[in-house]
Amino acid sequence: MNKLIVDALVEKKINRGIQLLQGQDFNDFSMSDQVLGLYNAKQKFLGTAYLSKQNKGIGWLVSRKSVQLDKPFFIDLFEKARVKRQTYENDDLTTAYRLFNQDGDGLGGLTIDRYGDYALFSWYNAYIYSLKDSIVAAFRLVYPELGGGYEKIRFKGLDYQSAHLYGQEAPETFTILENGVSYSVFLNDGLMTGIFLDQHEVRASLIDGLAMGKTVLNTFSYTAAFSLAAAMGGAFETTSVDLAKRSRELSQAHFLANGLSMDQHKLIVMDVFDYYKYAKRKGLTYDLIIIDPPSFARNKKQTFSVAKDYHKLVSQALEIINPGGHIIASTNASNLSVGQFKKQLEKGFAGYKHHYLNLKQLPADFAVNQADQSSNYLKVYTIKVE
Repeated sequence: MNKLIVDALVEKKINRGIQLLQGQDFNDFSMSDQVLGLYNAKQKFLGTAYLSKQNKGIGWLVSRKSVQLDKPFFIDLFEKARVKRQTYENDDLTTAYRLFNQDGDGLGGLTIDRYGDYALFSWYNAYIYSLKDSIVAAFRLVYPELGGGYEKIRFKGLDYQSAHLYGQEAPETFTILENGVSYSVFLNDGLMTGIFLDQHEVRASLIDGLAMGKTVLNTFSYTAAFSLAAAMGGAFETTSVDLAKRSRELSQAHFLANGLSMDQHKLIVMDVFDYYKYAKRKGLTYDLIIIDPPSFARNKKQTFSVAKDYHKLVSQALEIINPGGHIIASTNASNLSVGQFKKQLEKGFAGYKHHYLNLKQLPADFAVNQADQSSNYLKVYTIKVE
């Protein structure tokens, strides 16, 4: 194992429990895509890490001990991760959830999700991808009951995004259960699957009474999973708005999977800011508005960044919300702290009376590294507008 001497700042981060290694902390990238022993200037061993550039950071600390990233190591990780998720495994009403979550389970650069009888591996960098034979073999020993596996490539350099990995092949689309509700999913079509599993507690709140009898506007709706949850929770009507043309077909599949008529559920392909203007012009108002934009987006008209522009979504939502209505404000931007997100919300409310009912972050299956707030990237406030 090669040695890498790190400075005092990196040593402090490691001692705090942070596993993500950042580019600004390293000068030499010639040792990328390999396992290294990290040492301080006094030659004290700090831990085993690997360097491999990805969308977030340039590598990960794996252990404070000297370890081999081999099949026995992965078996141990997966067995420990499985124990954490026993409540999900024993829940007959939910068949899709996260099985392994990066640094929250001890290995950054890898996530594994369960979709019914199938496992979905996401590789976030070239080095972790190079270990996939050992990782998959270890996983199959710990989860022999899962019939097949798929993969998503979430780093640059390969000529495909999605593929069948092992075992039984899944149908092109199939349904999974979450909180007793059916959702239509797909595993081998680009990077998406038809549902964001990290939002299952938010969908549960919609099913469990938050949406009852309400008119709901779901912005940046993707496949309208929030709208379906609201409908199953007794919403009077839902309107789902997304700029992607394909969102309409994917959204309908969720409703059809539950035998729901679309009569009270509108699917609109439009830019959200344009829809806000349209709704205001037409006098349309809503009891509950869900705002869950991508962290960064660009269309022909404008660029949107959660860190700078989220407040605009809130202030314009307030123009079409009914008195006493609710806003669900969500972001998955890991570079935005809870405090920074709340500042954006407050800028949007700008004097409007409002009351924060709760904050949801990642659910228990999305295990997080408690020492690193960026690991707990999801932030969802439910807010009552007075």
